Amino acid sequence: MTARPTWFTAVAVLLLLWALMGVAACAGHVMAGEQMAQAQGEWDVAFFRALPAWFAWDYAVATGAALAGAIALLRRARLAVVLYVVSLVAVVIQFGYVFAATDLIAHKGAAATVPFPAFIAAMGVLQIVVARLALRRGWIG
Repeated sequence: MTARPTWFTAVAVLLLLWALMGVAACAGHVMAGEQMAQAQGEWDVAFFRALPAWFAWDYAVATGAALAGAIALLRRARLAVVLYVVSLVAVVIQFGYVFAATDLIAHKGAAATVPFPAFIAAMGVLQIVVARLALRRGWIG
């Protein structure tokens, strides 16, 4: 394998930190989501309670695969590419459901609800790009 440049290792560590934040957010959703929703009001509680059971599992797959992908990237494993693709697919399913099957945008507005999920999806794409670059350059394999 080819030696990895310092910038790549720094990016991989940042992706690991990003993934850890995602896992923490998922854990918060599962363990305290309804309590957090209560602080926002009745509509948020009803929204949280109406989420299908698979939603939390999908969230866990999205964040868990990103964390596993970051670890794989740091360990020089080509599995990072597949894990990041799985993560992005789960993110698309998660937010696709939220935006297509609920009235979240109608209730809270696109400006309040779309930017962060769009950023999360962009990060998913970036993770795949970085992992594929590493594979092409021989930094993982």
